[in-house]
Amino acid sequence: MDTQNTVLSGLEKRRMVKWVGIFLFLASLFIAVNTLTALKEYKYVGSGIVPNNTITVSGEGEVFAVPDIASFSFSSSEDAKTVKEAQDKVTKKINVALATLKDDYKIEDKDIKTIDYSVYPKYEYTSFPCSQFSCPPGKQNLTGYTVSQTIAVKVRKVSDAGDILGSMGSAGVSNISGLNFTIDNEDALKRDARQSAIADAQDKAKDLSRDLGVKLVRIVNFSESGNYPTYYSKTASFDMAVGGGREGAIAPEIPTGENKIMSNVTITYEIQ
Repeated sequence: MDTQNTVLSGLEKRRMVKWVGIFLFLASLFIAVNTLTALKEYKYVGSGIVPNNTITVSGEGEVFAVPDIASFSFSSSEDAKTVKEAQDKVTKKINVALATLKDDYKIEDKDIKTIDYSVYPKYEYTSFPCSQFSCPPGKQNLTGYTVSQTIAVKVRKVSDAGDILGSMGSAGVSNISGLNFTIDNEDALKRDARQSAIADAQDKAKDLSRDLGVKLVRIVNFSESGNYPTYYSKTASFDMAVGGGREGAIAPEIPTGENKIMSNVTITYEIQ
């Protein structure tokens, strides 16, 4: 009986040692995983505990590019006794303008868009003379309707912009406005400006750390602002030929200038 108890006690001890070993292994594995995760997170910008010793630098970058897209809008507005009459007048002028854009200048449908179409009544106010005792109220009289349509156009051949504007006037439309020059692939220019700004900030950080006698450890914060286009008139322009529009309209000269894309960044480094 004692021998059997001794055998059982030995088995229990071995089992206990086995489970203790498994527990210690799992605990060590858990600690190792957490430690590795913490080390990985430490590598990310701004992660972990914010260090006390830091320096902050700023950088600026800019790129220039000649615009390759022109955009503008035009409208036709007509008055008539009835809505249909006013619509017919507007449609006639708009159709002439659209035909000019498509047939003469090969503007595609995707670059022509109606941005407003409105119909509203017109009234005249009639007042009546006052008597000795009272002033009778005035009266609104419906005199007709006004119909207006506005079209936005994108011109991908910028050199045609002046001729197109002249032809729109000859087509009988009015309120030609909103001429704007943009760049089709502006995101690439923004990226170039940002890279230039980051390089500028990095150079400043290296110079500052050298002057202070410290070492740059890692980036703990980054921000960007001012990534927007501005218009900077340099020497870039194009001369439009005289004539070109219907009925001998004179095409205006439209200088394009240059667009400037700017980026301002701020970088904070941990130092030691």
